[in-house]
Amino acid sequence: MAAVDKTGGKMARVKARWQLDFSSKSGQSAELPSPPGYSAGGNALVHAEGSREADPNLKIKRSWDLALGPFKQVPMNLFIMYMSGNSISIFPIMMVVMMMVRPLKTLFSVKQTFKGFEVGANGVGVNIIGQKLVFILGNLANVALAMYKCHSMGLLPTHKSDWLAFADPLVRAEYGMGGMGFN
Repeated sequence: MAAVDKTGGKMARVKARWQLDFSSKSGQSAELPSPPGYSAGGNALVHAEGSREADPNLKIKRSWDLALGPFKQVPMNLFIMYMSGNSISIFPIMMVVMMMVRPLKTLFSVKQTFKGFEVGANGVGVNIIGQKLVFILGNLANVALAMYKCHSMGLLPTHKSDWLAFADPLVRAEYGMGGMGFN
């Protein structure tokens, strides 16, 4: 694009200050040093990744992280239980059902969950029974929380009157409030 001067004649191309010209190479093309940790040979990088995946200590650490996952969900479930309340409505019922169904599903898939950790680096089997046991206990703790929530909502049949139509409901003999007993 040619620019026109004020007198009406054509001027040579003028390059704007912000425009860069990448078509010509500058005379100062210096080689930059490689960043720390980079090796020019790609094989060394692939070998480092393979050795990191085959590290037995890393596999054991990852299996313990997976095993402790259900115990890490317990505080979140307690908070959800508190926030949903004890009323019988759709939101607390959905929360209780999800709190019970998710751990039960994972209890039936323990073998699939730990399948990648059972074979060691050299094809030798690794003993991860402790991690599986902790995983199962964590899921059972979450099921117990869901059962407690059902009990506090009054959804679990815990008295004879819940099962039998002719049995009278349980009459409380005493109510406790603030450390004082009332008859």
